[in-house]
Amino acid sequence: MKLILATNNAHKIIEIEKILPANINAITLKQAGIEIDIPEPHDTLEANAIEKARTIHSMTGKNCFSEDTGLEVAALNGEPGVYSARYAGDEKSSEKNIEKLLQNLKNIQNRKAQFRTVICLILYEKEHMFEGVCDGIITHEAAGVGGFGYDAVFVPDGATKTFAEMTLEEKNAYSHRRKAMDKLVTFLNILPT
Repeated sequence: MKLILATNNAHKIIEIEKILPANINAITLKQAGIEIDIPEPHDTLEANAIEKARTIHSMTGKNCFSEDTGLEVAALNGEPGVYSARYAGDEKSSEKNIEKLLQNLKNIQNRKAQFRTVICLILYEKEHMFEGVCDGIITHEAAGVGGFGYDAVFVPDGATKTFAEMTLEEKNAYSHRRKAMDKLVTFLNILPT
């Protein structure tokens, strides 16, 4: 099965390609010859995921899927959430986003947070939604050089290392994106051939 993966984020592409089984072929926007920065104008992950999938589907008419992911911090009323990539400004700087997050959590004891991924699949003109959540805590300082985004300050429940200190295989044992992708893959694999 071929699906267009509606993202330009190279880190997400690597993670998703690692998760997908051989029978599902995800074609990146670049591979599909599509050069577009898809807008994310909505205030929910669900609406942004739908927007991205619908944009690519309307351009190509092909089966596709997209995802939107946010870090939701309990003590900050779910911030940065849908604005995770642009938390500290439109330049999407992970370092500045982490800096702002740690500053906003200064002197706050409750460090509980969750990463949440929402996937929208458009398959044969029908939309399907899948969600994955990873609970954890925000550390007091960044640690590790792997991963991307907020990985250096997030330790998933049941782990002792940040996502940025883990290998991709270790991260995928906990990952919100992995959980959502597993649901997508299960759905695709039960379809009649």
